[in-house]
Amino acid sequence: MDIYQRLKDLHITLPPLTAPVAAYVSFVQTGPLVFVSGHIAKQDGNPWVGQLGTNMDTALGQIAARSVAIDLLGTLHVATGGDLHRVKRIVKVMSLVNSSPDFTEHHLVTNGCSELLGQVLGEAGTHARSAFGVAQLPRGACVEIELIAELH
Repeated sequence: MDIYQRLKDLHITLPPLTAPVAAYVSFVQTGPLVFVSGHIAKQDGNPWVGQLGTNMDTALGQIAARSVAIDLLGTLHVATGGDLHRVKRIVKVMSLVNSSPDFTEHHLVTNGCSELLGQVLGEAGTHARSAFGVAQLPRGACVEIELIAELH
């Protein structure tokens, strides 16, 4: 099935490229690899502030991570010249979860991103992954995720 049809079936509209808020670029391509900078979870265009294990549970964290995946796909859409069919595979996802010291379900939170990438990109969406708990993220965001993709 067509990637854009999958997005439509999932009622997902890719967002426009968001301008970086610090001294970096949204993505860099070197050879066939595209490195997409970290994207934070957002609600209504604002940082989704929260801390897993304090005022957010795993299920809500998964929804936040899914929202990050949509933003990452939007950036990847721009990086591919407007054609996600150029994505050969998502190589690596790295997830940072703003969490309390006793929270241990970072990997489950990150599934919100990983599962959506698989739904949208199929086999090309499967990837290696790291998920970390951190004391804080920029702007108080609950989740930040970056990825590396290989292009055709």
